[in-house]
Amino acid sequence: SAKKGLMQAIAQLWRNPPYAEVRDSYTTEESEGTASRASGDQQARIFLQDVPTVLDKHRTAAIGPGDMFGEIAALGRTQRTATVISDGPSELLEIRWQGLRDLRRRVDAFRKQVDKLYRERSLASHLQATPMFQHLDEDAISHIVDETLFETYGDFDWHTQYQRSRDESFNQRLAGEPTIVAEGDYPDGLLLVRAGFARVSQVINNGNQTLRYIGRGAVFGMAEIIHNWQQDKSDQQEAPETNAESVEQRPVAKTMTLQATLRALGYVDILRVPTTVIEKYVLPTLSAEELAQYGRLDRRPSGTATSDAEAEAETPSIEPGRLEFLVEHRYINGTATMLIDMDRCVRCDECVTACAKAHDNNPRFNRHGRRHDHFMVANACMHCMDPVCMIGCPTGAIHRASPGGQVVINDMTCIGCATCANSCPYDNIRMVEVRDGNGALIRDTVTNAPIIKATKCDLCLDQLGGPACERACPHDALKRADMQDLPDLGKWLNR
Repeated sequence: SAKKGLMQAIAQLWRNPPYAEVRDSYTTEESEGTASRASGDQQARIFLQDVPTVLDKHRTAAIGPGDMFGEIAALGRTQRTATVISDGPSELLEIRWQGLRDLRRRVDAFRKQVDKLYRERSLASHLQATPMFQHLDEDAISHIVDETLFETYGDFDWHTQYQRSRDESFNQRLAGEPTIVAEGDYPDGLLLVRAGFARVSQVINNGNQTLRYIGRGAVFGMAEIIHNWQQDKSDQQEAPETNAESVEQRPVAKTMTLQATLRALGYVDILRVPTTVIEKYVLPTLSAEELAQYGRLDRRPSGTATSDAEAEAETPSIEPGRLEFLVEHRYINGTATMLIDMDRCVRCDECVTACAKAHDNNPRFNRHGRRHDHFMVANACMHCMDPVCMIGCPTGAIHRASPGGQVVINDMTCIGCATCANSCPYDNIRMVEVRDGNGALIRDTVTNAPIIKATKCDLCLDQLGGPACERACPHDALKRADMQDLPDLGKWLNR
């Protein structure tokens, strides 16, 4: 979607249609538009939106007969990371992610092949994108890749289970979340989140308290591994070298077990790098400052501060009840969650008016939703990290926009099946009847039924200044928050 120019943006104030959900083209005789089915070169292209091939900046890869690509992004519902170009006539077989998922689940050989391809194509790049591995040479990375284990927890279609359990108590939902590692376990490996989300919690009295949540790219267990490795080194240096008996009799160093429990929030892919591999290839190459930094970061909710003072300044604490609220209702999935401070909101509806002006006089969100204390999460598309609304769309109409990653709907290829609206766990997609310029309903030429389209917030993808709702609020009561940026979220919540 191209950005509107300055004059186009201003013209929205008087050029928007007076009727709801107006579409420009609406007859089958026209070459394109709502209710049309163009042919030849003009027909709509339907294709898998997210094609992954992780490559270095100056490298390319040739794909030949029988080769498979796109499997990792399809399974993880992530954005493309490379461009695939046809170098001459090519014939492709497309398996949409639903079929890919079922094949992987039911055919063990196919699952192993997908894991093998990920190990060959993407795992090294994944490790090298993680700060603690960036400085390692290719030989060390190769050894780590060979030893890394792939693990999957939870249900890929987690949204269906969530719809059934959303009204259950916190303890009931917690009991249903698969445990990856438990508090008190020995840290037998460093865990890297490859896709999905996980809850980090601790036992408090007779219950559990959520400390933080982690998503793709996060690590878990580094602090305990570093502590045990340093303690072991210290004990070896203190042990007498000549007296074997005294070595046997010296007290055994106290091993630090995991200080928190990690649970899968719906679905999560985990890479487990064995502790012995971390101790051999990673820890000896880190400076004392880096060891202290990584150990501290593993316990902190977010941020990259290098001192306690910076950590306190950069990462305002989020009240535990609010964090539990965000985690329980899966709002952590959002990269542009609409939060409204009801103590500041005067119900002027300027946010709704601005949204309508930016979308042909049709607001794309509802100013109501769940509340915790004086904060409300409005019913507006959150542009999720894991957009389960994409699952099952038969035409690929709902997809990620490039390069920003916003989740948008291609109105031309939407057939109004409501699969995305039914899949969204947050009720943020609406089905609407579309009209022509005179306000009359556009009807199917065969059945005469009104044509239905899915609609939702597109984060003002084509507007010059970004989300109109946030810019229009006169009292700074509304924020589109990236739930992965806890320092920024904490500052806004604790104003």
